[in-house]
Amino acid sequence: MSPIVAQNVSSNNDSSTPYFQHSLELIAGEFSTATAPSSTLGQLLQHAGDTRKEATGDQTSVHELLVDISEPRPIPFVLSFDNLTYSVKVPRKMALPGFFRWSGGSAAADAAVVGNPLAAGDSYFTRTKMLLNDISGEARDGEILAVLGASGSGKSTLIDALANRIAKGSLKGNVTLNGETLESRMLKVISAYVMQDDLLFPMLTVEETLMFAAEFRLPRTLSKSKKKMRVQVLIDQLGLRNAAKTIIGDEGHRGVSGGERRRVSIGIDIIHDPIILFLDEPTSGLDSTSAFMVVKVLQRIAQSGSIVVMSIHQPSYRILGLLDRLIFLSRGQTVYSGSPTNLPLYFSEFGHPIPGNENKTEFALDLIRELEGSPGGTKSLVEFNKSWQSMKHTRDSEPDQLGLSLKEAISASISRGKLVSGATNDINSSSMVPTFANPFWKEMVVLSKRSILNSKRMPELFGIRLAAVLVTGSILATVFWQLDNSPKGVQERLGFFAFAMSTTYYTCADALPVFLQERYIFMRETAYNAYRRLSYVISNALVALPGLIFLSFAFAMATFWAVGLDGGLSGFLFYFLIMFASFWSGSSFVTFLSGVVPHVMLGYTIVVAILAYFLLFSGFFINRDRIPGYWIWFHYLSLVKYPYEAVLRNEFENPSKCLVRGIQIFDNSPLGEIPSAMKVRLLQSVSKSLGVRITRSTCMTTGLDILKQEGITDLSKWNCLLITVAWGFLFRILFYFSLLLGSKNKRS
Repeated sequence: MSPIVAQNVSSNNDSSTPYFQHSLELIAGEFSTATAPSSTLGQLLQHAGDTRKEATGDQTSVHELLVDISEPRPIPFVLSFDNLTYSVKVPRKMALPGFFRWSGGSAAADAAVVGNPLAAGDSYFTRTKMLLNDISGEARDGEILAVLGASGSGKSTLIDALANRIAKGSLKGNVTLNGETLESRMLKVISAYVMQDDLLFPMLTVEETLMFAAEFRLPRTLSKSKKKMRVQVLIDQLGLRNAAKTIIGDEGHRGVSGGERRRVSIGIDIIHDPIILFLDEPTSGLDSTSAFMVVKVLQRIAQSGSIVVMSIHQPSYRILGLLDRLIFLSRGQTVYSGSPTNLPLYFSEFGHPIPGNENKTEFALDLIRELEGSPGGTKSLVEFNKSWQSMKHTRDSEPDQLGLSLKEAISASISRGKLVSGATNDINSSSMVPTFANPFWKEMVVLSKRSILNSKRMPELFGIRLAAVLVTGSILATVFWQLDNSPKGVQERLGFFAFAMSTTYYTCADALPVFLQERYIFMRETAYNAYRRLSYVISNALVALPGLIFLSFAFAMATFWAVGLDGGLSGFLFYFLIMFASFWSGSSFVTFLSGVVPHVMLGYTIVVAILAYFLLFSGFFINRDRIPGYWIWFHYLSLVKYPYEAVLRNEFENPSKCLVRGIQIFDNSPLGEIPSAMKVRLLQSVSKSLGVRITRSTCMTTGLDILKQEGITDLSKWNCLLITVAWGFLFRILFYFSLLLGSKNKRS
């Protein structure tokens, strides 16, 4: 039983003993009658919690009371890892032979030059670097296992290996829970991984951040009130009550402190009360007080029945008192594994006793660092640790008293109140641990709600984009004000359409950093099945639609009537639709690129370049019939081609609209500068030669003729609209596959 819970129970024994006995009787009755799989944890929590609230008015989370105080419980979980070995290929430093060789060249490179044999797996261009070398140990629930070592010693690599964040083919050795190999699907649900960086939405409050995590990770069977209760208990457990209503903040918005941010990061990953919690340097960048508070929280989590495995660079004296097991690493090898209390004896027998007034871990790390700089390295300490471990194992070996299979241990953990993402306590059920806590539609609703809330608190982002669209539309409207139906007017219309269509795509480039900022939040959440990737893709598209509709309408209103485009109300509606389709396909294209390109500046460079190519091959600068055959494929791939042809058809497909009359045929030729009387006489001469009567008012060119001249004869405007919309859907699908393939979150 958790000491924290036991202390709370004993301190309130006089006032709540009758109620507590009643609660235990009630819970025992629930478990005796709820033998069917349909009696889920959520129903038990709800029933017991409501009874407790009626009896005492206390709002404490029910899952803290689902323990047996009559006798100590056995330790049900043991995470064991044996002979973990992991190496990677790194480029070899190149060196020149003889006197051209750099004195700083590596020995391995020198050996390769003079013809010495290479190590197994090495080549002349790469060498093998061992990150983990035969690491073994164990962690038990109720305890904190801390991995210590200097930078580059392999701390984070070991945490990744235990958390199944290294590809199976690359990692050698075994990781078991209660003697059974952990499946990736099972581990994702019963564990959580807290990254070193605090990856949080800046404009959400602490309470909102934890509530969204509860919506993702807690099962549907728990009511909204129970989820809120769990969040409130967690806020108190993390010591965040005073910051609950404060936004997380970022560089431009003042928010919570660094220590509070770290505790929030831990909170979102333990909201479902995982059985195993992995943390990569949770105290990094914090002052001593904040770091101690973080580890104190981790101790409470461990004492609630979880296994806590963390890496830490250099713990203080107070933090050391909270740790139960230590593993010291040096260049991927174990130099100490055991309890902190055994450190003085260990180093004393090694011949380097720890002074009484010195921090034990600081002394150990300084000694390891000193040995690493010596000719023999830490080989002597590694060998001493192996002999020490063998002697310790001989002295302390006892038969394993657990006798619990993994499923039985999980079932027992659920019965004590572990939420475990909607798991049931039916050990015979093949779906005892579901892959996702919530259905597809629920994930979409929660994701959309979170995205909208975060965007509403940063209205300046949409405001800047709207201002850019309106300014661009106003400039185009004033430059191309009320174009007439003349040969020059036709050319000016073509220029307006080409610039307007390309502008819609360029203004979509601001969507690029949106996902890039959320990328690591997304990877952290999907790594442990908080939600499906498909839910995120659809939610991302749905949330973007209202803004795109508004931008399209604003641009259409600013330009359609000001430029003097044809078609009336029906023409305006189609113009608005094609603008919306352009924004949709452009936004989808940029979103897809954000899933492929990891850096903002590189992404902007690629977007600008590709959009320039799309405009070049759209048909404005060179007609389709004039494009070389080896480039014609790019013409059909151009996103600008289809909306450009659609607006041209919308403008010029009216057969009754005349654009060139009589003497206007001379306007775009050198004869355009001669007097009108001379043009009339030339027109009469042409009329006599052709045998056709041509006057000043005779229509020489219609809109259909313009379309033929531009090579726009294949697709109708509605087909162009549909193809533009289809491009948007295609890029959303490609975005999904980029997330599927690019967010594995595992080392190779």
